Amino acid sequence: MIKNLFVIFVLAFAIAGCNSDKPTEAEVVSDFSGKLTQAEVDGGILTPELMWKFGRVGGGVLSPNGEKVVYTVSRYDAKTLKRTSNVFVIPFTGGDAVNLTEDRFTDVAATWTPDGKQIAFLSNRFGDMQVWLMNDDGSARKQLTKIEGGINAFKFSPNGKQLLYTKDVKMETTVTEKHSDLDKANAMVMDDLMYRHWNDWTDYHFSHIFVAKIADAMITEGKDIIKDEMWDAPLAPYFDDSEITWSPDSKTIAYTCKKLYGREYAISTNSDIYLYDTESEKTKNITKDNVGYDKYPTYSPDGKNIAWMSMEMAGNEADKERLFVMNLETGAKQFLNENWDQNAHNYTWSDDGSEIFFISGIHATYQLHKVNVATKEFTQITKGQHNYNNYSKVNEKVIVSKSTHQMATELFTIDLNSGEGTQLTKVNSNIYDKINLGHTEERWVKTTDGKDMLVWVIYPPNFDKNKKYPAILYCQGGPQSAVSQFFSYRWNFSIMAANDYIIVAPNRRGLPSFGKEWNAQISTDYSGQNINDYLSAIDALKEEPYVDENRLGCIGASYGGYSAFYLAGHHEKRFKAFISHCGMFNLESFYAATEETFFPNNDLGGAYWELDNKAAQKSYANSPHRFVQNWDTPIMIITGGKDFRIPYTESLQAFNAAQLQGIPSRLLYFPEETHFVTQPQNAILWQREFFEWLDTYLK
Repeated sequence: MIKNLFVIFVLAFAIAGCNSDKPTEAEVVSDFSGKLTQAEVDGGILTPELMWKFGRVGGGVLSPNGEKVVYTVSRYDAKTLKRTSNVFVIPFTGGDAVNLTEDRFTDVAATWTPDGKQIAFLSNRFGDMQVWLMNDDGSARKQLTKIEGGINAFKFSPNGKQLLYTKDVKMETTVTEKHSDLDKANAMVMDDLMYRHWNDWTDYHFSHIFVAKIADAMITEGKDIIKDEMWDAPLAPYFDDSEITWSPDSKTIAYTCKKLYGREYAISTNSDIYLYDTESEKTKNITKDNVGYDKYPTYSPDGKNIAWMSMEMAGNEADKERLFVMNLETGAKQFLNENWDQNAHNYTWSDDGSEIFFISGIHATYQLHKVNVATKEFTQITKGQHNYNNYSKVNEKVIVSKSTHQMATELFTIDLNSGEGTQLTKVNSNIYDKINLGHTEERWVKTTDGKDMLVWVIYPPNFDKNKKYPAILYCQGGPQSAVSQFFSYRWNFSIMAANDYIIVAPNRRGLPSFGKEWNAQISTDYSGQNINDYLSAIDALKEEPYVDENRLGCIGASYGGYSAFYLAGHHEKRFKAFISHCGMFNLESFYAATEETFFPNNDLGGAYWELDNKAAQKSYANSPHRFVQNWDTPIMIITGGKDFRIPYTESLQAFNAAQLQGIPSRLLYFPEETHFVTQPQNAILWQREFFEWLDTYLK
């Protein structure tokens, strides 16, 4: 899945470390207060500059007694490009949040120790990221680890006597190590694939899991449980620590790993769940019979069963998220959602082990559900026009992180009986109180094959049905990512609406939360039904009296960028402007240059040189570059120099083709950005250029 920024909650942008408690001059001048000037809110609408004043809520973990919630808030200073992240505590029943840390550090991944007496978190306060402990009032702060090179994630054993952590381990030889007399040479030598992944060239390191005993002394080293093995645990590129867990008896570590290398890694999604016995130091693979993804192991409270997410198809990263449970004594497995046509992820067992709680998408929203393990009976607990993205549960108490098109992530409590949510944090109320946001409407539109398609329509603030508005067709990336109730810091529907546009956001074919058939349809049919779905959505909305059919635009990123390129050659004069960010333009060159080869093998049907492969040849015959002679509409093209998913040369080809044909076109190139735009000033610049282009041709 070529993922968009809104499904990714960790921003990949460099954070300067701090080496002492004394703040540097640069840090002193950074403003992380979130305070607003009158000029910033004079217009009363959401602006790019205001977006970078938002506090970004992370985590939300209930204490073991269910009385308090710990979470983090990250803030950016767009002027200095600095970031800070602080740890907060708030009572579960509501009240004032208390900030426990200082602005000049990055304190993240806050959680509770198993006994609930202290808060543990990662901090760079003395250089590398290490585990720190403190009381829930911020007192008695103590550094727990001092691991060379720093660590990336950590988890306490349930008995509190051991700590697992992940860190990068150098496993391969660099060019200058091989040629020691050429210490100033700058080159890389490749003999296999996966020499670069998502945003980075190989750095010869792999993420490994370590385990150490907790004693009175600071932890300085642990035991590498996959020592000398050249693969990542958790998996690259996200390194999600939800892929690792302890057994309830603190004797076993269950972890996810794709024990493949090079070409085999590039063409396969075959990860497995491994159980590492900390006493015998032996490892067992419990999912070797499945050839697709197996991830996110979660033990039942008694340790007799383990649940995990499994995908059946080899090479399909967007296959159905199957909820499996194994009896660890007998080896018997259950496929719980076999007859329930939705995905399931983020698992938590009930206290008695009879039920599993999870998140699932339903009609482009994400809701909390549960399933009875014995009867396989599914219950949807929450409903509404929102996304519940993560949750923490203790007994009958639940805390969730919630977002909508009009609200960045905040924490809510959930009543498990009624499903009702109550807002707990109000991190950005100072902004919402001073601006007017638009609203979202759910529409159902008939497609060309007679199906019903959900389309979000987002209206401007102070919408007047008697006026005529320009409208934008939003083309989703992924391609298998729902157009849900996300709040993106780039593709933000509220800021588009604030610029007096109506946004038409269809959940076209190929998106999850509408059943497996709807989600799977797009593979090997990029130019087919889902393109018709886009046109059905915009054609339905342009009939509204408040939409000006002569001022329609089309925008998208990643697969949405492909969609914009493709529609530019097939739109039959519907649109007056296009914007494509990091889109696939020439599918042959994309196939040859992208890194996770399993993705185009699945979605395009195979390699372009497979001349007898009808599915693949159909895909390449419908590559956008083959229809560039039909382009007749102004187009803006955006790309990042460090995008290795869809290399920037795709965008250069498209821009050059437009320029050579005399089509009004603009190239916005960010040398240091990736598939996303995360540096604050670059992100503000992105928004300014984005709206300048649309305003020029649609207003």
